[in-house]
Amino acid sequence: MVQRCFIQIFLCASERGIKIVRVSHQGNSSVIQTLSSIYVENIIDWESTYSKQVEIPFKPARVLLQDFTGVPAVVDLACMRDAMNKLGSDSNKINPLVPVDLVVDHSVQVDVARSENVVQANMELEFQRNRERFAFLKWGSTAFCNMLVVPPGSGIVHQVNLEYLGRVVFNNEGLLYPDSVVGTDSHTTMIDGLEVAGWGVGGIEAEAAMLGQPMSMVLPGVVGFKLSGKLRNGVTATDLVLTVTQILRKHGVVGKFVEFFGNGMGELSLADRATIFNMSPEYGATMGFFPVDHVTLQYLKLTGRSDETVAMIEAYLRANKLFVDYKEPQEDRAYPSYLELNLDEVEPCISGPKRPHDRMALKEMKADWHSSLDNKVGFKGVAIPKEAQGKVAKFDFHGHAFI
Repeated sequence: MVQRCFIQIFLCASERGIKIVRVSHQGNSSVIQTLSSIYVENIIDWESTYSKQVEIPFKPARVLLQDFTGVPAVVDLACMRDAMNKLGSDSNKINPLVPVDLVVDHSVQVDVARSENVVQANMELEFQRNRERFAFLKWGSTAFCNMLVVPPGSGIVHQVNLEYLGRVVFNNEGLLYPDSVVGTDSHTTMIDGLEVAGWGVGGIEAEAAMLGQPMSMVLPGVVGFKLSGKLRNGVTATDLVLTVTQILRKHGVVGKFVEFFGNGMGELSLADRATIFNMSPEYGATMGFFPVDHVTLQYLKLTGRSDETVAMIEAYLRANKLFVDYKEPQEDRAYPSYLELNLDEVEPCISGPKRPHDRMALKEMKADWHSSLDNKVGFKGVAIPKEAQGKVAKFDFHGHAFI
């Protein structure tokens, strides 16, 4: 079985679902039918086409914006409506053609700290500074169909996406297809931990997707990453992700998808999985992939998805062979390139001081720090003269003196 999950995702992850469109001829069939035959044939023949830099059109199911990139997008939509009015046409025809979620979180600044009213104080300052922007976004949320604006103070965009916005499976008037998303933030990949195909794009690409235009992308290579064993007590998700980042950076996964599999997957919480994929930009992959399992379903219930919705998601994914039960024996899959990690071997570690893949075991930190003081200036050196390494500096913070 070669990359079955990815072939299924690509066949299903357009606006209507390529596999479904070919049968039902829904949507703009004159365009989609022309694209779909080449699209599907290239994916089915993936083993021979991925190395030829073959381009395929891809329509995400939805678009995710934050307020820095979202404001220009809403401005562009408003300008299009003005243009329609000048042409004497109905400006209300200008709307996103796919669901758009805009999370207001990037404008927050920390002016107040170490206080019991820190949240309230910082939010008041945020509203004072961004009153015009927020008023405009509030107007956009009511003026345009298919647009949801998550207000300030609701949380970080990636956490909101994971806990509330991720559908896993779309139910569009009885038509089911896998969730997929492009976002105007490189760490959109965090949603991959929920088995939602998602990655970061530029503002122009996001706006094109909002208006129903397919994105052109090169059919990616896939790297298999088998996980076995279980993390030891005291080893955190951060230790795991730094280890994975170092392995993948060394292997080279730029422009590729990384599919994780193996019995070790069942030992990781969804938060652990999301942490791994949040680091996708650091190890260079376009996105990663964790199939849905019982851990995913439990997380969906924990974050407020209804029992009916979770049952629908499970039934759909099982029917399309996208659900994995890690309690059952797992067969190895064939990949062009293949990596493996025993979770038992992951140890507490840190990375840096300048690059995320410069990982070292926590027990080696002291020796590494002393050597970096002597080394010439670079990724692992600051070139501090021996006579200056013992100097002590004093500073004040909030009226308190520190050494």
